[in-house]
Amino acid sequence: MASDECQGKSSWPELVGVKGEIAEATIERENPLVDAVIVPEGSMVIQDFRCDRVWVWIDKAGIVKEVPHIG
Repeated sequence: MASDECQGKSSWPELVGVKGEIAEATIERENPLVDAVIVPEGSMVIQDFRCDRVWVWIDKAGIVKEVPHIG
């Protein structure tokens, strides 16, 4: 399954550099079909692709470090 098969907004490049909690709320508001999950940099996550999940990678200061996207 690819992100083009998922419904709604699928990528949030504008959230890089913002606080993780703000990114999480923004993603879930802009696409209510997904669950945004805050993940500290270096953590292990499951590698399966899901249209209803967005990993929000944050640094030690809680700031988004990578473009959040469906997957």
